[in-house]
Amino acid sequence: MPLYMDIHNLPEGTTPEDVAKAHAKDMETQRKYGVEYRKYWVNEKAGKVFCLVHAPNVEAAECVHREAHGMLAEKIIEIQPPELAEGFLGSAETNDAGAAVLPGGGADARDPGIRTVLFTDIVDSTTLTQSLGDEAALALLGVHDTIVRDAMSALGGREVKHTGDGIMASFVSTAGAVRCAILIQRELAKHEEANPERPLKVRVGAAAGEPVEQNNDLFGSTVQLAARLCAQAQPEQILVSNAIPDLCIGKGLLFEDLGEVNLKGFGYPVRAHAAAWKPAAV
Repeated sequence: MPLYMDIHNLPEGTTPEDVAKAHAKDMETQRKYGVEYRKYWVNEKAGKVFCLVHAPNVEAAECVHREAHGMLAEKIIEIQPPELAEGFLGSAETNDAGAAVLPGGGADARDPGIRTVLFTDIVDSTTLTQSLGDEAALALLGVHDTIVRDAMSALGGREVKHTGDGIMASFVSTAGAVRCAILIQRELAKHEEANPERPLKVRVGAAAGEPVEQNNDLFGSTVQLAARLCAQAQPEQILVSNAIPDLCIGKGLLFEDLGEVNLKGFGYPVRAHAAAWKPAAV
């Protein structure tokens, strides 16, 4: 059965408790239409709710909302392939009301659905293969993969896919994503210090956003922005979108405002920041 995500813009004054009651009514009504509302995310700051639902079609999902409480979604998109939802959002735990909650945060720590997407990219990977040979280049790729995956595991990242010369990951915590990028660069610096004859340099890009921003695509523009920032980054640089420093206020992370940059595929300049990762000189 197809998997959909619907997006609600909540009327002013709507509380998470109101959403929980509406979801409970959905659960009472859904079987009649062959629908299964699995979980939902509440973003109180943005006044939005994102519902994940298995349904035979869009109309069936709409019928449940219409009959249960009359709060219709502004948009319903089909997620193709369905595995994308788990890749980006993870298999989030829910509280008794069906709301997604942050890992280890308890029933009241509602997950707002915001995700930070991170890309790594090995600098001059093709040149490395030509200069070192396939076997040595594959060994360096293995070093990259191990360092990135260990950092992701330590900081709550989820691997979405391997890109051939890098990894794409998703994080619930924006600060966790930035700390992961910092750990990656520091571990690579240690590797280079121990292996000066075979340095491995990586660029990192990251962006944060809501599940569906535009073009009916799950994290579509966020993914595109993170990928373009990664391509724009200098070797050993961590380049992040403008939203990330704001989401990391009070987390002890440092960013340098680089101003506006022109990125391929974006019809307007994008403000970028570089995350500091080298220890301050004493």
